Amino acid sequence: MNEKFFDLKKEKQDRFINAALKLFAENGYRKASTDEIVRQAGISKGLLFHYFGSKQGLYEFVYQYSTKYIRMEQARVLPADETDFFEIERLLETAKRNIMYTYPYMYVFVNRAFREEDATIVQLVAESMDAYSAALADVYARADLSRFKEKVDPSAVLKMCIFIADGILNEQFRDGNIRADDYLEEMTRYLLMLKENLCR
Repeated sequence: MNEKFFDLKKEKQDRFINAALKLFAENGYRKASTDEIVRQAGISKGLLFHYFGSKQGLYEFVYQYSTKYIRMEQARVLPADETDFFEIERLLETAKRNIMYTYPYMYVFVNRAFREEDATIVQLVAESMDAYSAALADVYARADLSRFKEKVDPSAVLKMCIFIADGILNEQFRDGNIRADDYLEEMTRYLLMLKENLCR
């Protein structure tokens, strides 16, 4: 990537990033149109290739940018000494809400990347994807699992939380209206319900 991209005004950077996030999230790598990305970003196609070299370069950039941005925001809101599983989850969802204010499609894109079918792209972002997954695993490793009721499988609870979060976000995405505050409010209700029923 051409580092001069970051010399652009922040508003123009974010417009560019958001257009790429949205189109890659909607269509995956192969079907995402660079013509549509630049149209929605309000820039020339020449600038896309000037800064990123190719559609592949753009995808790699937005994936790396997204996972780094997410990890920074999670670290900002989540105390290193927090051990309550549901409080960790709530704070991670709060970080997601905060990110959605600026980048509404970032999480949809990152989640879609895990199902990306283009082998070249999968290989291109594999290292960043592994680092992102490892950092998230480290966060959950802090959780005190002794607070769960007997016979409750914490890994199954985490999977439920992921499915619920993805379901809410994907529903908003399909409706074409990402609503960050509504997302967090709904997710928080589900987390409270799970905590009340699964913890001592």
